[in-house]
Amino acid sequence: MRSLLAAAAALASHPVAAQHAGHAMPGMAMPAKPARTPSPRSAPPPTEQVEADPHAGHSGHGGPARAEAAPRDGAEEARPATPAGTDLPAGAAPAPAARTDHLADRYWDPAAMARARAGLRREHGGMTYHQLLLNVAEYRAGAGRDGYRWDGEAWAGGDEHRLVLRSEGRGDLGGRAEQAEVQALYGRALDPYWNLQAGVRRDLAGPARRTWASVGVEGLAPYWFDVEATLFFSDRGELTARGEAWYDQRVTQFLVLQPRLEVNLAVQEVGADAGRAGGAAASAGVSDVELGLRLRWEKSRRFAPYAGVSWERAYGRPRGGDGGLAFVTGVRAWL
Repeated sequence: MRSLLAAAAALASHPVAAQHAGHAMPGMAMPAKPARTPSPRSAPPPTEQVEADPHAGHSGHGGPARAEAAPRDGAEEARPATPAGTDLPAGAAPAPAARTDHLADRYWDPAAMARARAGLRREHGGMTYHQLLLNVAEYRAGAGRDGYRWDGEAWAGGDEHRLVLRSEGRGDLGGRAEQAEVQALYGRALDPYWNLQAGVRRDLAGPARRTWASVGVEGLAPYWFDVEATLFFSDRGELTARGEAWYDQRVTQFLVLQPRLEVNLAVQEVGADAGRAGGAAASAGVSDVELGLRLRWEKSRRFAPYAGVSWERAYGRPRGGDGGLAFVTGVRAWL
């Protein structure tokens, strides 16, 4: 009996038996449950390794000391003391000289390779272009008479240098042109939007035909205004000026509305045929003004018919101002 009591006391003192004492039958010991391993889904996410605090275990409150995470790589790195790359300030040093030694010349004829490189430069920006543009070619009805008018130019050249031939004039139907001129100009690009043009102008119609030296600029002004401004100096010492401006306002995909302004001025009184109305003298100041509004159908930019109105007025003539409102119809074309 004593041996049985001693065995029961030893079993009761075992920690596993004490944990499950409430579920065990008297005199029986329940086996311990195996330790439960967490499943991959319930396992906590892996944490970054942290550097242990050298003062761990010396918490002032007696609790467990926490380890602080080390800063990420590069987060606290100081910027280099000397700038490099795009941090360098802009300088004014000249560009390095282009290399003149070509590896292909060691294996191929250098003269043939030089011709090939010249062809590449020409095809990639050094080509010669050309265009013939009829900006205005129209029939005019109004102001007591029917007439016609043209204004166009042809040019050939590259991006920087061009030869420009320009012509404009007008007349009555069934009669000779009352005003006609042609200009031969050299064009030099000033920047991507403006060209300097200089050359000669020759009057082809009127009782007194003059030759003029001309110099001016043409280009694209802010807000997409096409602008031309030219000074003319005749072989008789007369100085005149001409300014033109127009703007293409797209109404729909194919309809374009173009307001247009042209002004001619004389610095001093000029003789017959110096102004628009050939054969009439003009005093100093504004000699004539033209305002136009044309609506064109531009399904193809190479051939765009238009219709509109044009108002013009001449000043300083001996018979007084003349001009009036005219209805116009014509075509703007690239040939």
